[in-house]
Amino acid sequence: MPQTQPKFPEQKPDRRRRNKSRPNASDRRSVLRYYSDFPVTIYGNNSGKAIIASGIARDVSDGGMFIEMQDTDGAGLQPDIKVKFTVPNATMPEQYIHGKLEIEAKVVEADQKRNVIRITFKESMSKRLSRRAWRYLRVGAVFIFVITVVLVVLTKVQNIYFFWFDIPVFLYSICVGSYLVSRFLFAAFYRTPKPQAHPLPTVSLVIPVYNEEDLVKRTLTYALEVAYPKDKIEFIAVNDGSKDGSLAAIEEFRKDYPELVVINLEKNHGKRYALAAGARIAKGDIIAFMDSDSFLKPDAIQNLMQGFADPEVAAVSGHCEVENQWTNFLTKMQTVRYYVGFRIMKGAESVFDSVTCLSGPLSAYRKEIVMEFIDDWVNQKFLGRPATFGDDRSLTNFILKKHRVIYDSRAVTTTFVPENYSQFFRQQARWKRSWFRESLRAAAFMWRKQPLMSISFYLGFILPVLGPAVVLRAMLYMPIFHSVTPLNYIAGIALMSCLMCSAYLFAKKSRLWFYGIPFCFFYMFLLIWQLPWAIATFWESDWGTRG
Repeated sequence: MPQTQPKFPEQKPDRRRRNKSRPNASDRRSVLRYYSDFPVTIYGNNSGKAIIASGIARDVSDGGMFIEMQDTDGAGLQPDIKVKFTVPNATMPEQYIHGKLEIEAKVVEADQKRNVIRITFKESMSKRLSRRAWRYLRVGAVFIFVITVVLVVLTKVQNIYFFWFDIPVFLYSICVGSYLVSRFLFAAFYRTPKPQAHPLPTVSLVIPVYNEEDLVKRTLTYALEVAYPKDKIEFIAVNDGSKDGSLAAIEEFRKDYPELVVINLEKNHGKRYALAAGARIAKGDIIAFMDSDSFLKPDAIQNLMQGFADPEVAAVSGHCEVENQWTNFLTKMQTVRYYVGFRIMKGAESVFDSVTCLSGPLSAYRKEIVMEFIDDWVNQKFLGRPATFGDDRSLTNFILKKHRVIYDSRAVTTTFVPENYSQFFRQQARWKRSWFRESLRAAAFMWRKQPLMSISFYLGFILPVLGPAVVLRAMLYMPIFHSVTPLNYIAGIALMSCLMCSAYLFAKKSRLWFYGIPFCFFYMFLLIWQLPWAIATFWESDWGTRG
């Protein structure tokens, strides 16, 4: 019987360690395979008779699958067959989840003892989808984007006409609309760093671990299996005083991967201290930091290093997506938000070499630059209190003040996001406290950056701070005391959400695009009220959202 639907695609591991099987550590596999458990209908011939058989797909890829036959001898099937199936949510990457597929295939292997067949598709799933579903989705995304931009422009023209009726709300609306549209415009000019024929630098990958007993082995496996020359990369795991079995799990993992360097901190000092402990013993020219609940794609580190071919680049942020995207409504909303936050927001900043927050799930830094600031970073204080959260944004500010910081959308990692609202709200409150604190620091030097980047930064700081007051005025004060409808304000939120959704739909070709709309309303009517509270409670801190 099929099992409970998974929360994320579970990649089937390679039979051999990649960085031991090839001199350049490249991945031997042309396509990734995923564990699966869904029904398949097989149309074919057995002993000269046309049959319709059923089976269960046990693993699947873009080009084929393994099928466990249910009521027919698989060994007797003629090679040419046709299969009909629906890929369930969370079985494969989201662009493959588009209803029922019917594909001609060929039986290339049959195991009579286990009654299992291996088939290859005559046309890959991606080619089949690109001819219909993906094409329609992209056309739809462009249509939504164009219509939304036209409506945004018309709305802003109307705002100018009615400007004097409610100056604060309409001025705010014009500024927010202009700011968000500019993000998409700048992001359209984003280009990944050009691959250059420079020697790959030596890299030290530092992974801080705190109470991640259940995930740490998977995180370390994905990290140590990256496609990077083994003589140019070292791996450092820092156990930050975990209270569960994380250290034991790391030590057990090291039996198979003895090259892993382990630092054990007896007490919990916080993520910043743990990262610094790893950086201080790192031997690489580049130091890469990643979170203990992040999972690297095979080429993530190699892509992350491309930006350092430019000697003026001091740090590079990777691209993070949601691992547990199919869990529930909350994780689906965060999936769209993460994509926009990285590909649109960081992409726009990277055009000006001024990414304001290097990603915690994956970022890399020149070691000599990090070591200049490491003591100040570890011992940072804000208004006389230790700054024990916002580690990534804080380190970014130390570097961004004098150096160039970019983003590479090809250096992909995934991470687990909160699955319940209490955990999510705690995470967001912590992020907002660090955002406010570090934005105040950055405000002292961002005026020196490229003018468009400077204006964007200050707008991006001031507008969210004013947001709660504007929402109160638009949704309560004006309707109650002046009988002014808030429909224009609500329509503006809907239009901004459509911009976000159309970008996601075009890039990812995914059914999850729609969840960007409720997220925008969720933010404007719930999350926005966290900022005043976060500013008022900046001294509160914790290591993270887990354990």
